[in-house]
Amino acid sequence: MTARIAPNELLSHCPRISEHLIKLGKTSDENVPARLRHLVKLRVSQLNHCGFCQVMHASEARADGEAQPRLDVLPAWREAPCFTAQEQAALAWAEAVTMIATQPDVSDAFAQAAEQFSNQALIELTTVILEINSWNRIAVSFNFTPEVE
Repeated sequence: MTARIAPNELLSHCPRISEHLIKLGKTSDENVPARLRHLVKLRVSQLNHCGFCQVMHASEARADGEAQPRLDVLPAWREAPCFTAQEQAALAWAEAVTMIATQPDVSDAFAQAAEQFSNQALIELTTVILEINSWNRIAVSFNFTPEVE
C-alpha cells in the first residue's frame, strides 16, 4: 500500500499544517508530562486505526524510557494495574474526546479527568488529544504507511 500523498510532499505543499498542529499540542511538562503525552497519542492513534502514528509514538515513548510491557497492554489500560490514576483519567478523557461522534456523553470521563488535573492541565491535555486526532486523520486519509520491519 502506498501513500496517496507522501508525508514530505504534503508538508512541503502546506507547511502550516505541521506548524499549527505542533503548536496546538505544545504543553508544559509540568501540566502534561512527556510520558503521559506519549500514552495519549498512542492510544488515540490505536482508536483511529492510524498505523503510521502508532509506530511513531510507540518508538518515541520507548526512546523516552517507557516500558514495552505498558505499551503492550495499553489497549486494555482499564484492566492493567500498571497505569496510575492520572494516566487512567487522561486515557479515559482521550478516548471520550476521540469517540465523541458516537459517544457524545463525556461527563464521566470529564469528572475523572477533573479529579486528576487542574483546569490548565486539562485544557493542555485536550490540545494534545486534538493534535493527534488531526494528525491521525491526515495520515489515514492520505494513506501514510508505517515503516515496520
